[in-house]
Amino acid sequence: MTQQIAVIGGDARYLELIRQLQALPNITIHLIGFDKLEQGFTGSHQIEFNDLDQAQMDAIILPITGTDQSGYVETVFSDQTIQLTDEWFKGLKDSAVLFTGISNAYLDEAAEQANVKLIPLLNRDDVAIYNSIPTAEGTIMMAIKHTDFTIHSSRVIVVGFGRVGNTVANKFAALGAKVSVCAESIMDLARITELGHTAIPFDQMHEHTGSCDLLINTVPAQVVTKDAIQHLPPHGIIFDLASKPGGTDFNYADQRGIKAILAKSLPGVVAPKTAGKILADVIKQFLTERKENL
Repeated sequence: MTQQIAVIGGDARYLELIRQLQALPNITIHLIGFDKLEQGFTGSHQIEFNDLDQAQMDAIILPITGTDQSGYVETVFSDQTIQLTDEWFKGLKDSAVLFTGISNAYLDEAAEQANVKLIPLLNRDDVAIYNSIPTAEGTIMMAIKHTDFTIHSSRVIVVGFGRVGNTVANKFAALGAKVSVCAESIMDLARITELGHTAIPFDQMHEHTGSCDLLINTVPAQVVTKDAIQHLPPHGIIFDLASKPGGTDFNYADQRGIKAILAKSLPGVVAPKTAGKILADVIKQFLTERKENL
């Protein structure tokens, strides 16, 4: 039985994702929003959004950004305007699976009302951990680009010790940086110490930023506040890796003359081929298991 897959929009990561999915047997891929690509995808069907029969689709793959709050999809490789309305979602069959990078209230509600399974890929631990590698490499790239000193012996504070913060701290330490990590839980603070970093409780961050060259935030909440920023030295730089709008008081950083950069979608910028393969591996596993269970 052939599975029908629609890929609607997407950035450079999706070029590798599509190539990976094409290797699966008994798959037909319909591409919407890729009409400005110079390269073609042999075996895939490029069609207009209005020509897609969503009722026949077994899976829909949306961009990493999903939709906005009105259902519009961002299309990097097309000038088409694509809006997924409530009625469009209700036209999907109940067994359809909807993949997205991140979700929002609109997408959650639309999927629930249409009774289809929604899988936000970036919420999965495996995807997040794999993605932390190009994220860390991208942060290193930015640090080299925006500083006039070496990472080796620089004083780095990583805010947050989740899946991204852990990898970022270890990669900078491997380059010889003096790494401190801010965390909240006693267990995380213990693990940070065990790894050879300096552990800083969140409420003590401001006491340590005075000797910080690079402050790297990974927490998607306002945690890098005025208290922390006001003690940074003039050459200090903030890299915020959290999802938009980040966790930094960018207005105060600007007032202080501190360079603060919101680094969005680093895996897609730094290593789109690797990032695309990471997403494809998860989707392929899901589609293969789904087919075996039919």
